[in-house]
Amino acid sequence: MFYVADVVASGPVMNGDLNLALDEGDFLAVFPMKGEGRARLVGDIEHRGGETLTFEDVGHKVIERLGVRIDQVNWFSSYRVHHRVAETWRFGPAFLLGDAAHIHSPVGGQGMNTGIGDAINLAWKLASVIKGGADDALLDTYQSERIAFARRLVATTDRAFQAISRNDPAARFTRLSLAPALLPVLLRSPAFRRLMFLTVSQTGINYRGKGLARGSAGRVSGGDRLPWVEGGDNFAPLRTLGWHAQVQGAAEAGIEQACADAGLELARFDWSETAGRAGFKDGAFHLVRPDGYVALVAERGAAGALSAFQARFNLNFREPVRQVL
Repeated sequence: MFYVADVVASGPVMNGDLNLALDEGDFLAVFPMKGEGRARLVGDIEHRGGETLTFEDVGHKVIERLGVRIDQVNWFSSYRVHHRVAETWRFGPAFLLGDAAHIHSPVGGQGMNTGIGDAINLAWKLASVIKGGADDALLDTYQSERIAFARRLVATTDRAFQAISRNDPAARFTRLSLAPALLPVLLRSPAFRRLMFLTVSQTGINYRGKGLARGSAGRVSGGDRLPWVEGGDNFAPLRTLGWHAQVQGAAEAGIEQACADAGLELARFDWSETAGRAGFKDGAFHLVRPDGYVALVAERGAAGALSAFQARFNLNFREPVRQVL
């Protein structure tokens, strides 16, 4: 049993930063909110005697030890933590997404972003089938692309939750000795901070090896999130919420006409060192999905690869997905 409470408070941890306390028996996370002295508290329930729980039932020892003075509780709710992933996310014309498909501890703060990612992944595929006439098999790629990440997220948050909440010797050692010694060292590492950013922002998710992923060039593969080129504005075409293609550098002969014949917008960018640092290869062709992921990468023979990819799911690149969404 855990709780979440929006409060007005004062004390050392009301400093505009995220503060996490790993105590001997209690757990408390303090998330800053907009407004002077406002924060969201997440912690464990100390007493469970009555059916209706209040803020008086929460673990106050760690709150007191941190010097937090609660002046007002604006909202309070309790909940049980579960770690589950549905085995199947599609049942004919019905689909599961968000908390219906996967539920886990809020320790990592990933639940909402994961559900939004599910919705975006499924929405453009539904639009393509309903409005664009794409094959129904396109909808099967929703589960194959999203379920692996959900399982990994549940596994990692479950381990983090148990390390925080259990009261056995191993968990106490992790909470009181290992984490305080190890985390400061790791957080000084740029590589670790980069990994944490990619994980928490979910910009590190990829669909490599799944049904819609084809080809690779440079460090970009089909199934990757489209890399951003600093100063190049190669994310501007994503605002259309439709299919488009990109080439960084000199495009292969014939690909511009092939894109026009397919009803596909081709964005061409001059080659730059920043494009190379982003992972692109000079002249490689990239077909980008409506959700910003790269579907197809072709270094040579792009026109034929594009035609074969389009035929695989009978995709209609001309149909504006925005109208359905």
